[in-house]
Amino acid sequence: MTNSLPISSVLVANRGEIARRVFATARALGVSTVAVYSTADAGLPYVGEADAAVELPGAAPGETYLRGELVIEAARRAGADAVHPGYGFLSENAGFAQAVLDAGLTWIGPPVAAIAAMGSKIEAKKLMAAAGVPVLAELTPESVTAEDLPVLVKASAGGGGRGMRVVHRLEKLAGEIEAASAEAESAFGDGTVFCERYLATGRHIEVQVLADRHGTVWAVGERECSIQRRHQKVVEESPSPLVERVPGMRESLFTAARAAAEAIGYVGAGTVEFLADQNGNFFFLEMNTRLQVEHPVTESVTGLDLVALQFAIADGAALPPEPPVAVGHSIEVRLYAEDPAQDWLPQTGRLHRFAVGRVRSEFAPGGPRQNSPWLRVDSGVVDGSEVSPFYDAMLAKVIVWGPSRRAAAGRLARELTAARIHGVRTNRDLLVWVLRHPAFLAGDTDTGFFERYGVGEPLADKQAQELSALAAALGDAALNRQRAKVQGRLPSGWRNVPSQPQRKAYLAGDATYEVAYRLTRDGLETDGGVRLVSARTTSGPGAEVVLEADGVRRSFAVSVHPGLVCVDSSLGPVALTPVARFPDPSRQVAAGSLLAPMPGSVIRVAVAVGDEVSQGQPLLWLEAMKMEHTIAAPADGVVEKLAVEAGQQVEVGAVLAVVRAGEDA
Repeated sequence: MTNSLPISSVLVANRGEIARRVFATARALGVSTVAVYSTADAGLPYVGEADAAVELPGAAPGETYLRGELVIEAARRAGADAVHPGYGFLSENAGFAQAVLDAGLTWIGPPVAAIAAMGSKIEAKKLMAAAGVPVLAELTPESVTAEDLPVLVKASAGGGGRGMRVVHRLEKLAGEIEAASAEAESAFGDGTVFCERYLATGRHIEVQVLADRHGTVWAVGERECSIQRRHQKVVEESPSPLVERVPGMRESLFTAARAAAEAIGYVGAGTVEFLADQNGNFFFLEMNTRLQVEHPVTESVTGLDLVALQFAIADGAALPPEPPVAVGHSIEVRLYAEDPAQDWLPQTGRLHRFAVGRVRSEFAPGGPRQNSPWLRVDSGVVDGSEVSPFYDAMLAKVIVWGPSRRAAAGRLARELTAARIHGVRTNRDLLVWVLRHPAFLAGDTDTGFFERYGVGEPLADKQAQELSALAAALGDAALNRQRAKVQGRLPSGWRNVPSQPQRKAYLAGDATYEVAYRLTRDGLETDGGVRLVSARTTSGPGAEVVLEADGVRRSFAVSVHPGLVCVDSSLGPVALTPVARFPDPSRQVAAGSLLAPMPGSVIRVAVAVGDEVSQGQPLLWLEAMKMEHTIAAPADGVVEKLAVEAGQQVEVGAVLAVVRAGEDA
């Protein structure tokens, strides 16, 4: 719905990347922009890019972005006449949409009734079944039998993997339902859950729809989002390899998606999501009554600006009879601050450097009419941004368009490999591994991809890490000589008579690399026979070191940050932590201490002091970055100390508990 005047100023009721995305289109349309920001987000780029910004004091979503009355008051104070919800937070909250309209503002989204109709997954499935859209049979928790297993427990009011559990054994069903309900209540304010048959190797296919107030409904194209972790999407693409392979599937999908939109009188941009099997049979999952995170791949193959169309539809414009024809192939990957090898553990801290590829555009649609692969980055961060524990761990979306799927995958893998991302660990290596995996290139991309193939290895192997450590030491020496006030032109440690080698030690993950080298009249001496070609300082501070090993010459870009040295080369990125020569004894902790892997909130504690525990047994749970994380016993033993309680906020590295293991117990 809309007011009677054209939109002149829009408030984006969101943060980060999606706020920047909507602002980019608003500026192109001549519409002024208003940001809202939590105290924790005050330094993020989107705040400074808006024409006006209003603080929502606090950090947690429940006291900031989920407070609809504060958002509407911010719009009133800043003079906005429209609200765009983005995705997540209040974007699918019918009560908030109604409150926006009641305040006399334009709601850039679907009708309130359509949001309400799709707000409950249980009721939505009934509506879709009545409209002739294929659905999976709903199972009430009480009716599940051993023959129904495995089943998926799902939150009725939410998405994004929250309140979702896969159950393979009937005796575990009650506990998983309780856990899913508690998580759904925390995330969405509604603990209602239901069960449905679980397809372990299903394909997640969705259709982008657009509808105006004049009766035109577009099925713009399909996207495949089957590669997921924790039921959250990681890689998205358009068109779908499965749909391309199965004759007639696209037409059937589009018919079902249009029927779903028409059944609820939909207006605006939305997505109808389906679960499909390998034969092309598909079933309705849910309808997202908002813009999707993965909308750029649809924009890339069609040339449409979906946000601009949202504005136009809200202003009452009519769509043409038919959407444009899709051209080529587009792939999007979600770059997360997380460690896939540690159960996707989110990472926090300062992002010292963020530079991804030769970007053709940022946020702007385009690509299909070009004859070469095209790169787009939609990011909420820049150099120096702080990654906080309060929100989703996604840093950016990296999108490539190409004339073919293989061309797009190859270009995207190369651009990610060459990216400079310093300061927090990310899933970048995993994304490159996926894009180059034979199963992915063959289109074998079901939701069990990571369970079947694992999470791959780092781009930089052991030899690459050793060479990177040597380059880091030589780069550090070059920086030291540049800063030296006496004999700065001499190599570090240079002697007329051969002496002891220079020594440095670095940590890379769990491995320690000790570097020993000597710079002599004849050049670099190392145990491995590596030859130093050149080493020069660069801005940053940093250095460019060229090494030759086994007759192969490579360049290593060394960047020095507080407590961290990052080395980028064609062998893959390596993050190194310098090992102090004299460790600080105050930083030592007692044996058996369990430390917080990130800042977060303790949501449950399952043990008490004196309890006997077994290896792998959950002791307590932390919540951070929209995810729950289990802290388990590292070995059999006895809980000697509990340093936290439920509801307590903890910092990274804080002692949570102490388990006395083995004979010491």
